[in-house]
Amino acid sequence: MAQGQIYKIHSDFYYVLSNGENFECKVREVLKKQKEKILVGDFVEFNNGHIEKILPRKNYIARPSVANIDQIVIVSALKQPDLNLIQLNRYIALAKYYKIPTVLCFNKEDLDFEEDLINLIYEIYEKLGFQIVFTSATERQGIKAFRELLDGKISVLCGNSGVGKSSLINAINPNLNLRTKSVSEKLQRGTHTTRHCEIIKINETSSIVDTPGFSNVKFDFIMPADVDLLFEEMIPLRDGCKYSDCLHINEDGCNVLGHLAQIDDTRYESYLEFIKEAKEYKEKIKYEGKKIEHNKKFINNKSVAKISERKRMGARNNLKQRVYKEIEEEQ
Repeated sequence: MAQGQIYKIHSDFYYVLSNGENFECKVREVLKKQKEKILVGDFVEFNNGHIEKILPRKNYIARPSVANIDQIVIVSALKQPDLNLIQLNRYIALAKYYKIPTVLCFNKEDLDFEEDLINLIYEIYEKLGFQIVFTSATERQGIKAFRELLDGKISVLCGNSGVGKSSLINAINPNLNLRTKSVSEKLQRGTHTTRHCEIIKINETSSIVDTPGFSNVKFDFIMPADVDLLFEEMIPLRDGCKYSDCLHINEDGCNVLGHLAQIDDTRYESYLEFIKEAKEYKEKIKYEGKKIEHNKKFINNKSVAKISERKRMGARNNLKQRVYKEIEEEQ
């Protein structure tokens, strides 16, 4: 049984890299029946062109679907499109949710932008512990530093379309010739040029995951009480609140509100926006059954088939009938 990593999925075909060789595989029916979704980045066991088993993941992102990555590189443009700190905070919070190390890249340094913007970026994000690099793909500024960020890792490049993700990769390795498109002057945003996830080797030691983008990130999958855990500066403050379910909006005895001067305005504004989305999610599931009956369970670290609720009820009824029959016979 060979092992390898899925680097591309197209239709029903899964492309696996193993010991420097590429293999085109399909999925065994037993895996399909277990309804386990296979992601780009998954390590698998395969044999004779069929994937037999998905190996444990160290991490994953649900949308876009990718697994086993070393870091997320959030790429933002300083201009064209204008830097949107709320959107940047959205990506940062998403990476925090999935517990994936994150670095920040600010591209298009060659364009005219507000002089105090770089100081603002350092003031907000450097003290939160983020590694920051400034680049210009067109002028090849900061490309060496950007290459060093990627060295020896599988990185997901995250950011709005048009910020220059593909241009940065092309600056590192022009032979890749990833497609790029200019930003619309009217809409101030680019057009997605990537249609599926794929791991691309950019040099001997580094790879990136080319994705269709993260533009639709929304916190419609998390409860409101957990949103503050996505903000590093709020975590040490939340335990000081009077109420354990404090949402830090207008509650009495809120320790976060008492130290609001320590939190950047755009960060807190982002928090309130995410809270609103989480509240909508909470309201939605209040009236919807969200329990999913899985078709397998784990006993002693082994996966075993699970009997459906319908079959379990049938088995219980049969057992009851046998018991009653034995009692009648004894009488």
